[in-house]
Amino acid sequence: MRRPVLLGAGKAAPAHEKTLSELMALAADTDGSAVTSLLILKPAADAAQLPGSGMTLALWELLATLGAADLTAARVVEPHLDAQAILAQAALMPSEAGVQGIDFHAGTWGVYAAEGPGLALQAAEHDGAWQLSGRKPWCSLADQLDYAVVTAHTGNGNRRAFAVDLRDSGVQVAPAPWISRGLAAVDSRAVDFDAVPAVPVGRDNWYLERDGFAWGGIGVAAVWYGGAVAVARRLFQASRERTPDQIAQALIGAADLSLQAAGRMLASAAADVDAGRAAGEQGAVLAQRVRGVVADSVERVLAAAAHGLGPGPLTAEEEHARRIADLQVYVRQHHAERDHASLGKLLLAREEEPW
Repeated sequence: MRRPVLLGAGKAAPAHEKTLSELMALAADTDGSAVTSLLILKPAADAAQLPGSGMTLALWELLATLGAADLTAARVVEPHLDAQAILAQAALMPSEAGVQGIDFHAGTWGVYAAEGPGLALQAAEHDGAWQLSGRKPWCSLADQLDYAVVTAHTGNGNRRAFAVDLRDSGVQVAPAPWISRGLAAVDSRAVDFDAVPAVPVGRDNWYLERDGFAWGGIGVAAVWYGGAVAVARRLFQASRERTPDQIAQALIGAADLSLQAAGRMLASAAADVDAGRAAGEQGAVLAQRVRGVVADSVERVLAAAAHGLGPGPLTAEEEHARRIADLQVYVRQHHAERDHASLGKLLLAREEEPW
């Protein structure tokens, strides 16, 4: 079961597959610990390619492989790599709109861009220096990481990304408990900011408008896919350990159909990103389609495993039980029917029919 997750058809280059195998072993050894997962951020960042660099498939295979090894580790690594990509994309912009003087390799990073009802983190400029004040929801491991890319409101309906030192005294994790059974070690509570110094990353609304926003969303789906592959592998293993009946065969077949569709769509999307076919509206539509297909695949594989394996592994196997709980929480970053509606809105705004 400890095999790298390769997307689409064909084989990976031996050096790439070796790197994936080494990272998979490191992730598996974290055993669901977010603190231990922080130790693999540097080797993962050193091995990761930037999306759109011509090696997007390699990046998403890395993320999928981490997801198959340990979803807690993947949940810690993915935003660190996303921050790396965001800062690299911003550095390519003109100096007045980009970001200067930030050393990504100086520490551990998160990305906090979620919004919540009644919450609006505000950014204010004073004598050329920016500060953030207010509450930001869903800030994973804010008390464990060094830095984060954080989005905040700048007025007139605009939002901007900022780089923030999470060790600043003005950063305080809210006292509300994190009671999740899935991704239990990835504490993701709200954080209060009190006049915290911040460095702009891109101009107003650049964070959401950049092509990399869609690409990062597909990267998250690659992690979901890896988690589903690991669940399907456990189902397959169970049928190899006894003579499978027709129901077991049908469940494996159903899981395979779902994973094949999702894996090939991820591979095709990587090719589109590298070929320049995933910019602007095209990228937004592509991301919604890929995330929707992968999320559906995950749910189908989870159902197949539940029906095929029964309660035994859920009650007697720590790794499997944790993986199921982790994946159920993780995939809810896809907003189901609401994301379907977003995709429908994008398609209806076009003049041509989509099919």
